[in-house]
Amino acid sequence: MATTATTGNLENAQNIIITAARFTEEHNAPAMALIEQMNLPKGAKQVTVPKVGQMTISDLQDGFDIVDDEEIGMTTVDLTASEVGAKVVLTDKLIRQSANNIFSIVGRQLGDAMARKKDTDVHALYSGLNGGTTFGAAGATMSLANIAGAIANAKGQKFGSQIYILQHPFATFDIANTAVTATGAAAGIPDGFATDLLNNFFSNIRPLNGVPIFEDGNLSVDSSDDAVGVIADKSALGVLKSVDTRTERQRDASMRATEIIITADYGVFEIDDTKGAPLTFDASAPASGA
Repeated sequence: MATTATTGNLENAQNIIITAARFTEEHNAPAMALIEQMNLPKGAKQVTVPKVGQMTISDLQDGFDIVDDEEIGMTTVDLTASEVGAKVVLTDKLIRQSANNIFSIVGRQLGDAMARKKDTDVHALYSGLNGGTTFGAAGATMSLANIAGAIANAKGQKFGSQIYILQHPFATFDIANTAVTATGAAAGIPDGFATDLLNNFFSNIRPLNGVPIFEDGNLSVDSSDDAVGVIADKSALGVLKSVDTRTERQRDASMRATEIIITADYGVFEIDDTKGAPLTFDASAPASGA
């Protein structure tokens, strides 16, 4: 006897896809979780973020007025959001003839696509930090010495108190050859980051001088096998969210199908060029062994 696409199994298939999509998207986009998070107020079209220049404190003498005025040097960045999305069409026949694990796969693919979009939008900002001047170099290995040098430069240039590193797993592999794998509480991500999510991408290498290192396989590797990651403070980049990821369904009776739609409304931006730098290292695929 043929199986029909009843209301029950239609609902079940749709719920499986939506649940898998949401979970996958939330756990596959580390780059966006590492930057400043802002929400667009209801009814607003943009958010203006101020940036104030560095000031100097002067020595004072008793009974004398302060004569030097500090220039605020304030500039602003206007942030806006735009929509992204994708759609999958599930025909009644497909639902009748497919097992539940097929719908889980569809959901994971949808969620992974959204995560990849968010990740790559953030990655595109890395090359503009620090006036485009990169730490590391094309062809250089991400050795313990090279990464320690990058951290020293970041702290010397006063990037901030929540510095992190993100690079491709092929690049971070070179650190593993020279660093001790961390164990215990000392290996944790410093306070201030969303640890529940980011633990999935923590490289499991002891933070170097207090700087955690994250791996992101969505980071692109160029034709020379180099990857441009980032070393930055959390305040260097930001995301403005109007609508977080939303998954909906819509019935198309004439097509005998249901549409599953995933959308988000956000924008990612450079907030402060002086708070980070591109981080370029060799990302050749390591040997997997015999």
